[in-house]
Amino acid sequence: MNIAVSDQSLLRQAAAAAAGGQQYPAATLYLVATPIGNLADLSLRAIHALSLVDALACEDTRQGGSLLRHLGLHKPLIAVHQHNEREGSAGVIARLAAGERVAYASDAGTPAISDPGAVLVQEVVAAGYRVLPLPGPSSAATALSVAGDAAATGFAFVGFLPTKAAERRAALQAVLAIEGQSQVVFEAPHRIVELIALLAELAPARRATVCRELTKQFESIHTAEAATLPAWLAADAQRQRGEFVLVLHAQLPQAAADDDLPAEALRVLALLAAELPLKQAVALAVQVTGEPRNRLYDAALALKNAAEGED
Repeated sequence: MNIAVSDQSLLRQAAAAAAGGQQYPAATLYLVATPIGNLADLSLRAIHALSLVDALACEDTRQGGSLLRHLGLHKPLIAVHQHNEREGSAGVIARLAAGERVAYASDAGTPAISDPGAVLVQEVVAAGYRVLPLPGPSSAATALSVAGDAAATGFAFVGFLPTKAAERRAALQAVLAIEGQSQVVFEAPHRIVELIALLAELAPARRATVCRELTKQFESIHTAEAATLPAWLAADAQRQRGEFVLVLHAQLPQAAADDDLPAEALRVLALLAAELPLKQAVALAVQVTGEPRNRLYDAALALKNAAEGED
């Protein structure tokens, strides 16, 4: 997408009119959220801040330079990426010490979230300078909004899982064991088939929303049970291309009614609960019966409440 020179000028004027009333103090690092695919998602405030700063620190100077050119801006570029964050941070701090304004942008989205930038923020704050965030595009928030996981009580950002098979399986099992929250997972195209297959194996009934190329021309969003996803992915080669964000829908707590537990487990639990503190009784009941801790705990709590009600 190329913006004509005349339109660039009008865009900067509109940005100044909309965001110019905000204060932009000197000797400050500005974290600028940049588009995750669609250039039109760049906020007017971000455009105005980029026009004011003295330099742009960025994960990839090619990306940063391209963004500035789209806006008709020319700024010195400072490379700050995962391989040189501390060294790059020193260069940014030197500019802040001289009273300059510096912006930081990762390749796409909100900086320092599964992207470089956290070390830079830490170093700048430790050096005594301000860091101001300019909110905007975020692939995690975008995916969560379209997932429609109404049952979730919150969400957790997982980011990229480990690449080694054993570590990856263990990490996904840990994620799937969490109840009540949506889980946001990032994945690269060359690993998406493996991840989807593993998800279908470990949690076939879990619903998941697979977001591909969010905000771009060929974005796709598909929500279904994990067991169906490998076939859906294989049905069209295009579905395996691009950057992925997965939302694993919340695992709801299992019902804890007494009749979910075998009679023998309830008998053992009742005997233990009569003699021991609740947590200790549950822990021993788990060892003796092999039943899930959450069911035994809720059953023990019900026994305790019933006993107190009789007193």
